[in-house]
Amino acid sequence: MANYESKNHRGYHRDRNQRPHQDQRRARQTERVQVEVGQRFPLTIKRMGINDEGIGYYKRMAVFVPGALTNEEAVVEVTSVATRYLRAKVHRIRKTSPHRVEPRDSYADQVGGFELEHLDYPAQLAFKRDVVAQALERYQPEGFHSYDLRPTLGMKDPYGYRNKAQFQVRRNAEGQVEAGLYAERSHDLIDLPTCSVQMPVTMTVMRAVVAMLQDLDMPIYDEEQKSGIVKTLVVRAAAHTDDVQLVFITNSPKLPHKRELLERIANELPQVTSVMQNINPGETSLVWGDDTRHLAGAEAITEKLGDLTFKLSARAFLQLNPAQTEVLYDEAKKALDLQPGQTVVDAYAGIGTIGLSLADVAAEVRGMEIIPEAVDDANANAAANGITNAHYEVGTAEDLLPKWVMAGFRPDAIVVDPPRTGLDATLIETILAIRPSKLVYVSCNPSTLAKDLVDLTADYRVEYIQSVDMMPQTARCEAVVKLTRRQ
Repeated sequence: MANYESKNHRGYHRDRNQRPHQDQRRARQTERVQVEVGQRFPLTIKRMGINDEGIGYYKRMAVFVPGALTNEEAVVEVTSVATRYLRAKVHRIRKTSPHRVEPRDSYADQVGGFELEHLDYPAQLAFKRDVVAQALERYQPEGFHSYDLRPTLGMKDPYGYRNKAQFQVRRNAEGQVEAGLYAERSHDLIDLPTCSVQMPVTMTVMRAVVAMLQDLDMPIYDEEQKSGIVKTLVVRAAAHTDDVQLVFITNSPKLPHKRELLERIANELPQVTSVMQNINPGETSLVWGDDTRHLAGAEAITEKLGDLTFKLSARAFLQLNPAQTEVLYDEAKKALDLQPGQTVVDAYAGIGTIGLSLADVAAEVRGMEIIPEAVDDANANAAANGITNAHYEVGTAEDLLPKWVMAGFRPDAIVVDPPRTGLDATLIETILAIRPSKLVYVSCNPSTLAKDLVDLTADYRVEYIQSVDMMPQTARCEAVVKLTRRQ
């Protein structure tokens, strides 16, 4: 680990990217710009930012405009004023982009998950490759100008792909039960009677259960009063087995009218093969609690990816897009190019989807995950698929990998698939200390990917970055990065 400290350029790059003189100059310019909320002015959109907003400049001050597209000319209305930028909304479009289309969902501009529905799909794919380029430009890892950024791999039909609907449940002012998503930057619930990006069965089950909650007068959670029971409904479908799991996330272990509710689910929704309850008491930003209980049917559902079968418990992570998941993991496998007899670590392993797909070539696969149920699923999945050379443990990659190395296990290859926050600094230190010959980074956040590459490129060269569109109609982008150790 000591060797790594001398190679840690994270602080250097942070200082370099701050560009203090440039920031001071911009601050002086901003002081001269007098703008008020509600003010309107014409604006040409120069590009789209990483969060899908259009970006233009008013007297050299950046203006972020949700829903505006590159090269559009609009009259915008200021909604907020910050020190170095403005936020605005479109008042009127003077010149429309040829890539603008009519969204399928009427609420596409109100909630997340549809934010690019007004942009045609080829342009969405180009945008997602550009999002990776923007992140690299911001953090500037070594050699980033010469990276091979491959065109984004998309879908033939970019709708009806999401295998999980996770909707908040509330009563509206008229006492009707609603289920949907919060409006952007608020806790105002937008009821979603339809949703074009969801697998149809998830919405069929969701709306039927909402009607049951209404009929049975179930106690729905009230955020203001901090009372009530049913907080969230989660419906997950398996694309290749037709299994469907329904989870009630509740404020307490109590579930009034449980018997009547389960009887109606059994009679009216035969496609539901698993019913669970997750208890998450009190006011919290977390959707899930630690206590999950079995109510009816099986305790898990089964999904297939390629030739492998995977068990999914209620809290286990699986990518939301089954078709593109196979594309993503095929790209990861291709980038890793594992050779017979090599050992591999599957970090942030989830239910073992990536690691188990490598087990037919590897001498040994080891993985880790912080959710115990997911680790149980991963080991059960290995056994169910007849895989004997893969083992998963509960814990973080930054804790377990150093322990394995100290015990004499030194992997030839590592594949990391971290959450949106990116890699833990200690894990980066460990990777650079043990220097596996092969490293693949599967990213769901181009910004944290680019930030992590600043450190990783001290010892690794980026061969290419392959973006994959896992979530059409949104600004989210996944990427597979092939890295090879420098000699």
